[in-house]
Amino acid sequence: MKLPRRNFLHLAVGAAALPVASRVARAQAYPSRPVRIVCGYPPGGVVDIYARLIAQWLSERLGQQFIVENKSGAGGTIAAETVVRAAPDGYTLLLATSADAWNATLYDNLKFNFMRDAAAVATIARSPGVLVVHPSLPFNSVPELIAYAKSNPGKISVASAGIGSAPHMYWELFRSLSGVDMLHVPYRGGGPAVTDLLAGQVQAYFATTASSTEHIRAGKLRPLAVTTAKRLVVLPDVPALAEFLSTYEASIFVGIVAPHNTPAEIIGKLNEEINRALADPRITRRIAEIGDTPLPLSSSEFAALIAAEAEKWGKVIRAANIKPQ
Repeated sequence: MKLPRRNFLHLAVGAAALPVASRVARAQAYPSRPVRIVCGYPPGGVVDIYARLIAQWLSERLGQQFIVENKSGAGGTIAAETVVRAAPDGYTLLLATSADAWNATLYDNLKFNFMRDAAAVATIARSPGVLVVHPSLPFNSVPELIAYAKSNPGKISVASAGIGSAPHMYWELFRSLSGVDMLHVPYRGGGPAVTDLLAGQVQAYFATTASSTEHIRAGKLRPLAVTTAKRLVVLPDVPALAEFLSTYEASIFVGIVAPHNTPAEIIGKLNEEINRALADPRITRRIAEIGDTPLPLSSSEFAALIAAEAEKWGKVIRAANIKPQ
C-alpha cells in the first residue's frame, strides 16, 4: 500500500520524535520509587552529613525517599564499585569526593575505572582543610613550623585519617612544596587522629574545618593555616597556606555521581534540583556551619573538575610513591 507523500512525512517525523518523547517522559516520571545514595564513609562524618542533607532535600522536592546507605572501607572504593556496577537508571547514586578521582592512581588493582564508569551529576560543596598543631608546640606560624621541622627532621609527627585520605594528600602536597621531614602517622579515620592530637600523642594534622573549628575556638588546637588559596570566612584570622607556599591549594569536592549511561534527562533533573538546593538559605547556612563553600556546577563542569582532580592528585601520589595499606 502506498501512502501519500504528506502522510508518509508525518509518519516519519512522528517516528523520529518517539525516542525524544520517551526520554522526556522517563525524566518526568523519575523517580517513581525510592533512590539510594551510597556513601563510602561511616555515619556521622562530614561526607555522611552531606549525603543526608542532599537526600532530605531531594526527598522533599521529588516526592520519593532518597535513602543513604553507608558502605565504608577501602578509601571509598567499595561504595564507588557498588554504584558503577548498578543499573544506569538513576536509582543508585554515589556521594562522591575527590578521593574517588585520585583512587584510580592510588589503587592499582581496582576492578573499575571511575573516570570511565561514573557519570558526573552535580557538585554540592568544596571542603577545605586546616593545618592544626597541639598547643604545646613552640611555634605559631607556618614559617616557624617549617624552620623547626628542618632543624629537627623526623621529630614532629603529623597524623592523617589513613593512607590516601584527604589529610594525607594535603600533608604530602605540603611536604613536597616545603621540603620538610616529618613523621607521618596514619590512623583509621579522622576521629581517632583528632583524639590523639588533642591528647598530644601526635603533634600536627591537616583537619577538616568541621572536626577542628570547635577545638580551635576552645584553644585546644592551634591553627597555623587553611589549605585553600584564600582565607576562610569561618576562620578569618587564620592565614592561607598559599601566603607562605604560593602554589599550595588543597580542598576536596563533594558531589553526586551515577553509573555511566544514566539517561541525560535524569542527570539533568538531579543537577537542576541540587543546584536549586545550593541557592536555598537553609542549605547554604548548613554548609557554612560545616566550614565549607557551596559549589553549584553543571554536570559537564563537574566532569571537568573530576578529571582535573585526578590529574593533580595523581601527580602527588606518584611523586611520593604512596601505596595503600
